[in-house]
Amino acid sequence: MKTRGMNMIKKLLGAVLLLPALAFAAEAVQLDKAPVSMDPASLQHGAKIFVNYCLNCHGASYLRYNRLKDIGLSEELIKDNLMFTADKTGEQMKIALQAADGKAWFGATPPDLTVIARARASEFGSGGDWLYTYLRSFYRDPERPTGWNNTIFPNVGMPHVLWELQGDKTAHVTEQDDGHGNMVKHIELQQGKPGKLSAEEYDKTVADLVSFMVWMGEPVAQERQTIGIWVLVTLAVLFVLALMLKKEYWKDVH
Repeated sequence: MKTRGMNMIKKLLGAVLLLPALAFAAEAVQLDKAPVSMDPASLQHGAKIFVNYCLNCHGASYLRYNRLKDIGLSEELIKDNLMFTADKTGEQMKIALQAADGKAWFGATPPDLTVIARARASEFGSGGDWLYTYLRSFYRDPERPTGWNNTIFPNVGMPHVLWELQGDKTAHVTEQDDGHGNMVKHIELQQGKPGKLSAEEYDKTVADLVSFMVWMGEPVAQERQTIGIWVLVTLAVLFVLALMLKKEYWKDVH
């Protein structure tokens, strides 16, 4: 029993000592600022990209199709353009891919993406920035099983599903001294075969996709923020009224 207690203490101490290293690793990732927009047109375009390119392997099972009405889509538009794996708009955005098959094909089960932006935000501070950088950082790597790699997610199992839009990028790898005698690998991406979109068009497409994924993680975020503002305004008004009432009540007390 004593040995088990000591082992538990050692594990806890190890976890505590590891936290600074994890924090440093998170800070070391250089993320590009994502131009996230809650404009309905951007969200609708992002939903289209998500359904056509992401919903084949990744589910969004905590979201129902009819929730897309909140971004300005009618039930008819949802049924005709976005529903490929369900019959009713009240169904969840699930996929047919089995977890075991996904693990066998990609080395890991493709995660559900409903709250991926919020999950990455807890790790990197901004889930939108991480997703925006990630989707623009794939490059050709013949040593990987899928033929693709990623600068901020090394040895990722996911292939570059948007490669037809972005085109091929190759990695120019150099090593630089970090000032402490350690050689740090630096990867610079260079455009190879062009895609269907220009660099600016691809960045805009990714921005719309990321905006939809951020919205998907918390569809009521804007409503919650609006309610929060009105609550603060109401409290401010009540504070003024309470202060005036206090002065009126105590004005004759010496």
